[in-house]
Amino acid sequence: MKPIDIINEFYTPGSKAGEILIRHSEAVAEKALCVAGKIPELKPDTRFIEEAALLHDIGIFYTNAPTIGCNGQYPYVCHGYLGCKLMEDMGYHRHALVCERHVGAGLSIDDIKKFNLPLPERDMIPISIEEQIVCYADKFFSKKWGKITEELSVEAVVKKIETYGSDQAQRFKAWMDLFGC
Repeated sequence: MKPIDIINEFYTPGSKAGEILIRHSEAVAEKALCVAGKIPELKPDTRFIEEAALLHDIGIFYTNAPTIGCNGQYPYVCHGYLGCKLMEDMGYHRHALVCERHVGAGLSIDDIKKFNLPLPERDMIPISIEEQIVCYADKFFSKKWGKITEELSVEAVVKKIETYGSDQAQRFKAWMDLFGC
């Protein structure tokens, strides 16, 4: 598998959306591999982590997010499950789960109902250690042009996650304890 080739099937090379996606995903992959290196006893699949980190946001082109060059019809929160469907259709089932489960610190059915999110009503919470690592690493990077590769502080990430509810904040804090960074 060559993640950049897959990205280039759906994003015009050099386009704003394509550049933001690749830069963001490379930063996430680098952080995710660093995290994986700190927990060798859990035997994370580092090759898969790198691939999944590069592809976790592949569904953003379906969304209406003009600030990042995306002019689709769906709300941004839908990019995870739409990316999941895309990766499933390509036969990449494990990668698809990372796409779906990386939004926020994972979304439960209760979260989806409570916040009236336009998502399928199913749990979308990272389960495997690889899913957890990519989700965790993703929270440290934005897609804001000019700041894509700037790593956010733990405090900034926690503050942002807390706005989505105590369950998400607790999950993220548990990952901080597990991953040690």
